[in-house]
Amino acid sequence: MTQIIPKTHHKIDPKLCGEILEMDTEWCQIALTLTPEMAVDEYNLVHGGFIFGFADYAAMIAINHPNVVLGSANVKFMKPVSVGDYLIAEAIKVQKERKKRIVEVMVYRSEEEIFHGEFICFTPPEHVLNH
Repeated sequence: MTQIIPKTHHKIDPKLCGEILEMDTEWCQIALTLTPEMAVDEYNLVHGGFIFGFADYAAMIAINHPNVVLGSANVKFMKPVSVGDYLIAEAIKVQKERKKRIVEVMVYRSEEEIFHGEFICFTPPEHVLNH
């Protein structure tokens, strides 16, 4: 099996957005342990933005293009998560049309799906900040 090398998001912090467990040309699996810095209250509820960022990163890795950017997302938060939870995100590229990519992302805590999203991404020929 040929090892796939990530071509995007090289400077991302894996403590905030997850670390790659496995990846292929149109699929990836990443993991994240939720930390105290992500909590919003004394119950240790984790802010949904961290889960969204985790899922977004999984979508970017599934596409694995150096200039990939998020255009839009339709997401559903299904269960709350808390500090200490270990999450796995699985992202699958389901559609490709020229520069547009659609990725389905599922986030699990153990066997339980806690987040589901469809991410519409684009792969421009050069970096979006390269004017």
